[in-house]
Amino acid sequence: MSDDDDLFGGTGETRTRLPERDGADGYGPARRSGRSAGRSPSRSVVTVVGVVVLLIAAIAFANRGGSSSDDGGDGGRGGGKGPEAASTAASGEKPVSGGTGGIPSGFPKNQQGVESATANYAVVLGSTGMFDTARRHAIVDTVYTPNAAAQRKPALDKVYSGESFLSRIGLQKDGTPPKGTTFVSRIIPVGTKVTKFEGESATVEIWYSSLFGLAGENTENPVTESWFTNTYDMRWSGGDWKVADFKQKDGPVPVGRDQRASTADDMAKAVEEYGGFTYAR
Repeated sequence: MSDDDDLFGGTGETRTRLPERDGADGYGPARRSGRSAGRSPSRSVVTVVGVVVLLIAAIAFANRGGSSSDDGGDGGRGGGKGPEAASTAASGEKPVSGGTGGIPSGFPKNQQGVESATANYAVVLGSTGMFDTARRHAIVDTVYTPNAAAQRKPALDKVYSGESFLSRIGLQKDGTPPKGTTFVSRIIPVGTKVTKFEGESATVEIWYSSLFGLAGENTENPVTESWFTNTYDMRWSGGDWKVADFKQKDGPVPVGRDQRASTADDMAKAVEEYGGFTYAR
C-alpha cells in the first residue's frame, strides 16, 4: 500500500468531499443544482414517487416469506434459482460468540466466515478508535496477520499522529475533537463478495458508505458521506481469519436524494445514541 491509500486500514489520508451548504454551520439545506433554490417538485410528481416506493415495498414484503419445504428451495421466487448476489440476511448459522477487545473473532473457516470477518474488520478499521494510539495498536494486532501488523503499525502511527493531517480534518494534536464537537468516523457495510476462496486464503470485496467529520455548530469539517469498495486479502492465521493486505477504490456511488441536511445537534445526538453493529452471517 502507498501513502496515498485511504485511512480505513491503510496508510494514507481520508478523502472527504465537503458539499456546498447554505447553512452557517455547514448543516443547512444543501444547494439544489439544475433548478432555482425556491422551486420544488410538483405535488403530482411527489405523489407518484410515493406510490411507486410503497408498491415496491409491498412487493418485497410479499415475496419475503412463504418459503416451504416443497418450493424447490428458492423461497417462492420460481425457477429454482436464487439471487445472483449472495444474501446478507440471516443464514441460520450462529454468530460468533468470541471477541478480542470488543472486536468479534472466532469466525468459521468457510466463505461465510471470511465474509463476516471482513465486514467486522472493515468497521473497526474505519472507527474513531484508530485515532487513539493504544486502541489503534490493539485493533491492528487483532485484525491483521502478525507480519502485516508489524509492517502496518509504524506507517499508521505516522499518519494518525501527524499534526498537519489532524489539523486538516479538524482534530487537535492529541487526536481528540475540539470542545463542543463530536468526531464521527464510521463505515456501514452494504454487502460483501468473495471473489476467490482457497481454504486458507480468500479475496473479499466489501462495498460500504462512510461517515466522516465533526458534528458541531461552527465546524469547518462537517460530517459527510462517501462510498468505497475495499478488496481484502484474507488469510487463515492463528485459528481465525486475518487481513494480509487490502486496496480501495471509490464507489459505486448512488444518486443522492434531495434531503435537508440535519443540524449539528441532531447529527451528534444520532452518533452518540446509535451504536454500530457487528456483522455475523
